[in-house]
Amino acid sequence: MKYHTTIFRQMLSLFSRLEFETIVNHYKGDFRIRTLKCWDQFIFILFGQFSKRASLRDTIDTMNSQSKKLYHLGTTHVSRSTLSDANNCRDYRIYRDLYFKILQRVQAIAPKHKLKLNKKFYILDSTTIDLCLKLFPWARFRKTKAAVKLHMLLDADGSLPAFLEMTDGKVHDSKAAKRVDIPEGSYLAIDRAYHDFDQYKSYNDNNIRFVTRKKTNAKYQVTETLKVNASQGVLSDEIVIFTGHQTHKKYPHPLRIIRFLDSETDKELEFLTNDLKLDALTITQIYKARWEIELFFKTIKQNLKIKRFIGTSPNAVWTQVWIALIAYLLVSYMKLIHQTKMSIQKLFHRIQINLFERKPITEIVFNIKYKPPSMGNNSQFSLFSALTGH
Repeated sequence: MKYHTTIFRQMLSLFSRLEFETIVNHYKGDFRIRTLKCWDQFIFILFGQFSKRASLRDTIDTMNSQSKKLYHLGTTHVSRSTLSDANNCRDYRIYRDLYFKILQRVQAIAPKHKLKLNKKFYILDSTTIDLCLKLFPWARFRKTKAAVKLHMLLDADGSLPAFLEMTDGKVHDSKAAKRVDIPEGSYLAIDRAYHDFDQYKSYNDNNIRFVTRKKTNAKYQVTETLKVNASQGVLSDEIVIFTGHQTHKKYPHPLRIIRFLDSETDKELEFLTNDLKLDALTITQIYKARWEIELFFKTIKQNLKIKRFIGTSPNAVWTQVWIALIAYLLVSYMKLIHQTKMSIQKLFHRIQINLFERKPITEIVFNIKYKPPSMGNNSQFSLFSALTGH
């Protein structure tokens, strides 16, 4: 019978231990560390993500109970206090850099987005995670509440996070958008929370074509009316110049406003874009694709531990978030490399209950079951021969 490592160990095959140690050495993560290395910290927190453990104590107790299988993961028993100290002190950038190294390999096999655009397509949005003010005073949001915001740039090819910025809940989306490094010559879908004409000018100067919803109180002058196909739901398509003094000063270039009737909700929507050439229906489809980042946020909140944290310092929170996203990448890679139609959520569930099973990962991806060899008409004789060796 062929030997197989655990499912957990197979999930780590996307990168080497040497690559991990190179990043650790860059940040001196194991400098003067005797008992718990960064690799031990990574494996235990990653286990908590895959198995959806409720707390740090639960993670430690459950992982230590698998003592005979820890050797194959390159780790050993860990105490709760030691891991807690590591979460507070070890530089979270170790896991951030590891995430982006893995991301490059997953992007290489990610399928192209269904919208056939001639440029890369990104979606920018944020999600808020509520916290306890007493435990997270550094993330004060309101008088009695704390919260952090995850500002994320999603690569539409494969729905993979290409950028992540964490701020406290008070930081407005438009302010955080200034720190997001979007590649030149890209398409970008954003909602009205990112409305900022200074930022629009920055996008335009860098040849970034953005699509968003128009603010209702914006004043503008129509300079050109384009032909529309009413059968596609497009009501109007106009080239405009915004006439407000400050607005025009910030963004003196022409923009395009498209009015569209959504047949599913029977609502009239107005889209704003700096793309003056693409057909109107495709513009509306670019904005509609923005919903994919909402589905992504829903997926990670349901399947990863990013709503309840096992540490209270900013470094501990960042560490947990980056390792959670690494878990998402590893599962996404397994989904893509095996070309399965199984959802990410279902794959997470199967990995969770098979984490320490010794079997090929294809068994949980394709639900393959063992089938004994056929013995034909001489089944009794064949069975006797197999058992006795005669």
